[in-house]
Amino acid sequence: MRRLLCGIAVLVLSLFSVSAASVDAEQAYDLLFQDGVLDTISRDKELIYQRTVTNQIRPDTAERDTGVIALSFTNDGNEMAHLEFRQDDKHRAMGVFPANVGNPMIMVFYESAIRDMAESAGGSPFYIRNRIKDALVQPAEIVESEAVVDGKTIPVQIIFMRPFAEDPNRDRMQGFGDLVLRVSVSEEIPGWYLSLVAEAVSERDGMAVYRSEMRFRGMQEGRE
Repeated sequence: MRRLLCGIAVLVLSLFSVSAASVDAEQAYDLLFQDGVLDTISRDKELIYQRTVTNQIRPDTAERDTGVIALSFTNDGNEMAHLEFRQDDKHRAMGVFPANVGNPMIMVFYESAIRDMAESAGGSPFYIRNRIKDALVQPAEIVESEAVVDGKTIPVQIIFMRPFAEDPNRDRMQGFGDLVLRVSVSEEIPGWYLSLVAEAVSERDGMAVYRSEMRFRGMQEGRE
């Protein structure tokens, strides 16, 4: 029997104590790929993330990809993190990653956005991946904000990236040219990542063509 040990009961991003700044590529990269964020997590626990997807171009994929992602650890001393996708009673392994490097959710986030864009808008996944990889080594906008989590106000940093803002092919991307990647991080959140959002909202009509959110839901007891 699993029991949720740490959950997100309420989340409100404060609009009253927000400051934005542009930071260099190295600083942004270090925030996105923070080392050691799993070191303090007990190895008998799981980190739980809810993934919610909407896709106006391919609604069937939204239903397929909405579910829970669980991050757990091995007990064999090898310090590996296991990711598993869960929909009701269906479970699917997503991969095994070194736990001492960082939280692999950031890679799952980017790879999911790449796959979803290629699947929905067409185009080469290699081209899309290269544009997103290039965005990771460019200066980024960082917003200093706050979130209310379980009644406690915590500091949050939000990193924004727009990988196709200047792309000459953006008009042929069926709305994905407006894709914004938004990663919210905090030392107060187990595993570092509060939410990871990829969203394409049309500048013409304000409609969301695509949205994928992976949000930390809590920490619970792992498998027996």
